[in-house]
Amino acid sequence: MNRMKAVVLDVEGTTTSIRFVHEVLFPYAARQLADFVRRHASEREVAALLDDVRQEAGEPEAGVDRLTSLLLQWIAQDRKVTPLKTLQGLIWEHGYRSGDLTGHVYDDTAPAMRRWSERGARIYIYSSGSVKAQELLFEHSDAGDLRPLIAAYFDTHVGSKRDPASYRTIAERIGVPADEILFLSDVAEELDAAGDAGMQTMQIARDEPAQSGRHPVARDFDEVVL
Repeated sequence: MNRMKAVVLDVEGTTTSIRFVHEVLFPYAARQLADFVRRHASEREVAALLDDVRQEAGEPEAGVDRLTSLLLQWIAQDRKVTPLKTLQGLIWEHGYRSGDLTGHVYDDTAPAMRRWSERGARIYIYSSGSVKAQELLFEHSDAGDLRPLIAAYFDTHVGSKRDPASYRTIAERIGVPADEILFLSDVAEELDAAGDAGMQTMQIARDEPAQSGRHPVARDFDEVVL
């Protein structure tokens, strides 16, 4: 393995508990969504997102009530739809700012990020959650504000996490050869895509057995050696 100049981290199941996302963040967004959309539908950013929802659903004339129903359905289905993820990020921002939410990270996340940074590796986040949601989680994390340790964030605007082209785009944007980037995730299909793009990979198997024999496996970040 080449010396790693960058580490790209998945969030859900890797830096952060899946239970936090599914049992805290998603329900919070679902509870707040109807009121949030109703109050902010006329504002430029939210109005543009609602237009994106209409386009995604193929319902150009859908009203606010119908859009709210669609968004709640997509939350229940865990759809990786960019306008939904962006709206969730806006709702979570209110929750974090008001103190209703704090961002869960595993106990080994912050020490590992500091350790990798001290060894000269830049750290990036790539999640299906919006960049805003990522920034909020790490700003308001249980371990304090971790944003100074993170060079940049990527979401589905660069493409699907199971498409090798997304990882090639990330490598181009951060200016590091793919084989000098280590991608850490708990999802085998994401690791397959990153590996196909030329990145080094390692599967984080915190609570479940490894899903693929193709990638090295670590139980937690303490086992990750650059």
